[in-house]
Amino acid sequence: MNITINTKKFTVTDALKTRIEKKLVKLDRYFQADTDAAVKLSTERDLERIEITVFYHGMIFRAQEATGDMFQSLDGAVDSLERQLRKNKTRLEKRLKEGAFVEAYTDTVAEEPIELIRVKEFAVKPMDVEDAILQMNLLGHQFYVFRDLKSEKIRVVYRRNDGGYGLIAPIEDR
Repeated sequence: MNITINTKKFTVTDALKTRIEKKLVKLDRYFQADTDAAVKLSTERDLERIEITVFYHGMIFRAQEATGDMFQSLDGAVDSLERQLRKNKTRLEKRLKEGAFVEAYTDTVAEEPIELIRVKEFAVKPMDVEDAILQMNLLGHQFYVFRDLKSEKIRVVYRRNDGGYGLIAPIEDR
């Protein structure tokens, strides 16, 4: 696994770097050797946060954890990633290319069916990003779908965990 470590308001010790590499090696049984993983370490108030993102054949697996100790945060994030992979193992095997899950891993977890509960249709109104954020906040939602006034394309604004806002703008097929 190719590991990239980024930091924000945090200094990585050799012991932590070694522990990150050792923990992520546990995930090698799910992925091929050419898999990329990005690890982001940061400090927020009294919490030490780690965010692990694994990129594999067009799929993204992500987990984050924030505790008072970076080693505990690392353990929690890796455990969370492993739970996600085990829980969705059957579904993922169908989607990923050959060799996605190494045969050495034989623990099976019952696949939970995906059940669509509700379909909601609504008019997508043209507006700018600021108006979409305002509308989202007025509705008390975590995201809002709208048609961009300038490009006339469908966009999604969302509230980020850090309190900011994000915009999802799909890349059009060429």
